[in-house]
Amino acid sequence: MTTYYGLYGQKVQYLASDPTDVQTGQVWYNSTSATLKVRQLATVNSWASGGNLNTGRGGAGGAGTQTAGLAFGGNPYTTATELYNGSTWSANPTGLNTARGKIGGCGIQTLALAFGGNIGSVVTNTEEWNGSSWANNPTGLNTAREALGSAGIQTAALAFGGGTFAATDASESYNGTTWTNTPSLNTSRAELKGCGTQTAALAFGGTNPPGTQTESYNGTSWTTVNSLNTGRGQLASAGTQTAALAFGGALSGPNAAQTATELWNGTAWTSNPTGLATARENLGGLGTQTAGLAVGGNPSRTATEEWTGEALQNKTVTVT
Repeated sequence: MTTYYGLYGQKVQYLASDPTDVQTGQVWYNSTSATLKVRQLATVNSWASGGNLNTGRGGAGGAGTQTAGLAFGGNPYTTATELYNGSTWSANPTGLNTARGKIGGCGIQTLALAFGGNIGSVVTNTEEWNGSSWANNPTGLNTAREALGSAGIQTAALAFGGGTFAATDASESYNGTTWTNTPSLNTSRAELKGCGTQTAALAFGGTNPPGTQTESYNGTSWTTVNSLNTGRGQLASAGTQTAALAFGGALSGPNAAQTATELWNGTAWTSNPTGLATARENLGGLGTQTAGLAVGGNPSRTATEEWTGEALQNKTVTVT
């Protein structure tokens, strides 16, 4: 008879409680609960309702994580800045210096960056957040634009694509003080989204018209890679260059808002069987591929949805 020891060269641990320093694939017997357990990757992949924004809006900028998030600006043009603690949004007493929508954003809840956007015309404005207030940076983007893609942190950001009078392929990097032009996207587009870092970013979706295009950036050049399954603009994003999340957005025509959710594994996009509970466009997004946040959307929505992706868990082994 084949034994676990014979297969894997080690015995099953006999423990009074579940171990804390546990590895994927590890098996043990919990003598207190009289159960055999294994550490495994569980596929959850679903959206659940979170706390509502205080100020309903579309086109908000986002930064941070699912349990320490930041939302700022949006349409109708607002300076409103709110902080999320994993369950509720709190309105910050002071907002952006310039009210605007379709704004770019990146960073963390205590050190964020807001750039570009629309105030009735496209702007270059750049503002830095210190955890309590926004400060104007004297130098803004080189190319004024709205509905742009963004990646990085406050001191090492990337802005790409977006709308001027037409869709642009312009890409710029930020060093904490000034913006510098970098190699352009392969495809000009507005209403796109992105994620990652200044030297390892991902750009996807967009309008010109609604597209599936995905591009990867290595700090030197943009490379066209495998496309989204659902072409759309005004979508939202979370994650990194190798583990991204794309959700919501819009196609062309009436009733165009989407619930579609897709996951990127560094090579290809996979459509998730269940999408957002509420179809919406021009929404904000932040967080990671396994813990994302969908914020607001048109028309002036307050709804927030929390994404729970693949996660490690201790699973009881049932023996029959």
